[in-house]
Amino acid sequence: MIEYVLTPDDVARVRFAFSPLGEMVASLRVLADPARHALHLPWVRRVRPRLRGLRLDPLRALVGPTGYIPDFLTPPPRTPLPDLADELAALRATDPAQVVEEVAWMDTDPRVPRHERDRTAPLRRELAADPRRALDLLTDLLVAYWEVALAPHWPRVRDLLEADVLRRTRALTERGTEGLFADLHQRVRWDGERLQVNVAYTERAVLGGQGMLLVPSAFAWPEVLAMLPPYQPQLIYPPYAVATLWEAAPAPPPDALAALLGRVRAAVLTGLQAPSSTTELARRLDVTPGAVSQHLAVLRACGLVTGHRVGRRVLYSRTTTGDALTGRADAAEP
Repeated sequence: MIEYVLTPDDVARVRFAFSPLGEMVASLRVLADPARHALHLPWVRRVRPRLRGLRLDPLRALVGPTGYIPDFLTPPPRTPLPDLADELAALRATDPAQVVEEVAWMDTDPRVPRHERDRTAPLRRELAADPRRALDLLTDLLVAYWEVALAPHWPRVRDLLEADVLRRTRALTERGTEGLFADLHQRVRWDGERLQVNVAYTERAVLGGQGMLLVPSAFAWPEVLAMLPPYQPQLIYPPYAVATLWEAAPAPPPDALAALLGRVRAAVLTGLQAPSSTTELARRLDVTPGAVSQHLAVLRACGLVTGHRVGRRVLYSRTTTGDALTGRADAAEP
């Protein structure tokens, strides 16, 4: 059990961010054990053929199916919407002594089977022997891996992460800290002063004003991951509606709703199970972004959807009335 003890100052400093670099590292764990992350099998099937010829052994030696991942590979995001190039530059500039120390921790991780530790130990020793060269090698590999495995899918993943931040920010505004932590993860519990995370080891961290960073991560599913001081304390958790990430299209709208609104406009409304951008809706519905924008404008004017700016983009979500309308239409179907 990890126990974070939050003072009122810490609660006031709870913030959200997500990390393209963190998603990359988490996705390597998915590839290492797809069966444990079955929700992402559609992505695994698409990506594996494209990875042929890309020598990922140094990364795989540090990111296994289970156990500790060196923290220097997943530094806490410094801004709510971090830039991948900045994150990679920070990785390349890591203190070599930190690399040596954290790679050494992997040799004694009890969560990893001994045979697995022994199998990857020679490559880890090679990386630790020249940490500056290792940082350059790992960063260059991550750049190549991003282009093949993540860049084609990043708009879809980013929409999901931004939608979760928007949803939880609204919950914090409406219901306070209790609403924020209420459904973060089944292994996370908030009692008003302590945030408890049910994991296989025991740690206690009194934050003392550092605040808490909450980081949604699609590829972390189904796990929840924690980072402790001296790093910025953070909790990495699967975002809301992650199960819809690889859906090709929303389910067709009920006939009653289609008769009322028109089939495409009804599909736009029912497609907003989670907040989405115009581009994401257009891709999922296989219509043009311009057409989606027109339908969203009508739905917004009718009070059925609302838009919220996140960074440079706008995410649309159903209002209470929109939720009620789609629910009634579902109930009306024979």
